[in-house]
Amino acid sequence: MTETINNPNDEIANLHWLLTILQNIDVGLAVVDSNYRVQLWNGFMENYSRINSSALLGKNLFENVPGLPEEWIKNKIKEVLMLMSPVTSSWEQRQTVFDLPSSRPFTGGSGHMYQDLSIIPLTSIDGSCSNVCIIVYNVTEAAVGKLRLEDANHQLRMLSITDGLTKLYNRAHWQECLEQEFRKYRRKTSDVTLMMFDIDHFKHVNDTYGHPAGDAVLRTVSGLLKKFVRNSDIAGRYGGEEFCVILMDATESAGRLVAERFRKLIEQQTVHYQDMVIKFTISLGVSQLTPEFATAKDWMISVDNSLYYSKEHGRNQVNVWSEIPHSDHLEAKN
Repeated sequence: MTETINNPNDEIANLHWLLTILQNIDVGLAVVDSNYRVQLWNGFMENYSRINSSALLGKNLFENVPGLPEEWIKNKIKEVLMLMSPVTSSWEQRQTVFDLPSSRPFTGGSGHMYQDLSIIPLTSIDGSCSNVCIIVYNVTEAAVGKLRLEDANHQLRMLSITDGLTKLYNRAHWQECLEQEFRKYRRKTSDVTLMMFDIDHFKHVNDTYGHPAGDAVLRTVSGLLKKFVRNSDIAGRYGGEEFCVILMDATESAGRLVAERFRKLIEQQTVHYQDMVIKFTISLGVSQLTPEFATAKDWMISVDNSLYYSKEHGRNQVNVWSEIPHSDHLEAKN
C-alpha cells in the first residue's frame, strides 16, 4: 500500500494562486477580528480606498478608514459572531458603507460606488469564530440603471397628471383626488373645504392682448397659487381659466379667509407681457364638505354655484355656499 505524500511545492503554489485570486478578484474583501483589527485588505479595497494594506493590517478599522458608519458595522459584526451566520445589506437599504468612488465617475452616472454587502463568519479548525469577512460588491451600474428607470417612470407619471401650461394637477387627476377625499370623509368625518375660482373677464384678456398674453396670466396665477397653498392642499386647473383647491383640515370660515387673502393677492398683481401691462381680478366660491352632500359631484356643484354667485354679483369677491340663497336641489351652473 502506497502513501501519497503532499509536495510542499504544490502547497506553496496553491497558496500563491489563492493569494493572487484574493488580490485581483473584482470584489472588496476585508477581514477583521472581534476587536475590529484588520487582518486582510485586498487589492480591490486598496485601489478604491487609496489605503494600502500595509498601513492597515493589525490596526483598528474605524480609526484608520474614514467615513464608515461605525455603529452600524459594529452591530452587524456582533450579530455575525453571535449567530455564526452571514448577514447582508443591499444598496437600497444603505447606498454606501465604504466611502469608495465609482469605477466610472464621469460616464457611469454616479461619483460614488453603490454597494451590496455581505459579512460572513470565518471559523477556525476548532469551530471557534473570532474573525469575519466583509465582502463589498460594486453594484453601481445596476443601481444607477434602476434609479434612472424610477426617475423616468416618475416623470411620465407627473406628465400624465399635470397640466402642461400651469404645472398644476390636471382636471382628471384633481377629480380623482376629490373623489378620494370624499370617500375618506364618509369613513371618518374631518374638516375639508373646496375653493374654486376663475379669472374675471378672461375672454377679454385674450381678445385684447392675445392668447400668449392670456397664457402668461394663467402661469402667473398658477405660480402664485402653488406658493400660496399649503403642501397638504390639492390644487388643480379645472379648465380654461378655472382653478380648484381642496383645502385640507379647513372649515368653511377658514376657507373664506384663505379665499379672501388670495383674492387680494391677485388684485395686487400686474402681468407684464412684451410692452403690455395687464391687470385682472378673480371671483371665488367656497364650500365645506358636510353630510348634506350625497356625492362628490354634489359637493362640486355647491362650490360651482358659490363661484357663479360671486360672478353674478359683481365679480372680484368671495362667497360661501352656506350663506348664499339656494334651493334644496343642487344645479350645476354653466
